[in-house]
Amino acid sequence: MSVNEDRITTPAPPPVAASPVADPAPLGLAGFALTTFLLSAFNAGWMTHASGLSWWSYALAYGGIVQLLAGMWEFRNRNVFGATAFGSYGGFWIGLFFYIQLVGAKLLAHPITARLFNHDVGWILLAWAIFNTYMLLWSMAVNWAVFGVFLTLEVTEILLFAGNFAVSSGWIKAGGYVGVLTALVAWYTSAAGVFNGMRGRTVVPVGKPLISG
Repeated sequence: MSVNEDRITTPAPPPVAASPVADPAPLGLAGFALTTFLLSAFNAGWMTHASGLSWWSYALAYGGIVQLLAGMWEFRNRNVFGATAFGSYGGFWIGLFFYIQLVGAKLLAHPITARLFNHDVGWILLAWAIFNTYMLLWSMAVNWAVFGVFLTLEVTEILLFAGNFAVSSGWIKAGGYVGVLTALVAWYTSAAGVFNGMRGRTVVPVGKPLISG
């Protein structure tokens, strides 16, 4: 038997199958960030030379439908946290759009019923703050950047529901300022996800999970 015949050949390892779906989180975060920024800039009182309604259509199209799609793609990625977060907040923006369209605009058209609009929005934001509270806790298992999004969003929702219940322009304006910060944190997290996904490794830091296990 020759040396070549006696040699044992080690089989090549099987190829690693790539994920059939790209990470949808940066898209969902971008849709959330832009719509949040537009509404928050209005709440902060910055749109003095604009109608203040620039956020409305984007609440349906970008913050709503696009973010909802990102949530459904997260189901494909078996990411229950991302699917719940993006699916829920996509629904939030779509629901807010239709509430303003079908109910809110009519209430705001009359000074007597305008306060009902504020109280409606207060109840809506209170409900979302409750949802956001447990998502904030579970975001600690993701990374610092995602935790930052949910933390600033929690403060935004608390300020806004308190401001709407009290019909306080000061509280609503404060909620607008923190909402702008929320949008900036979400944009950063989105940008990091885009570039890190392009490189296939962590280049733009997002931090480690605050809790593990």
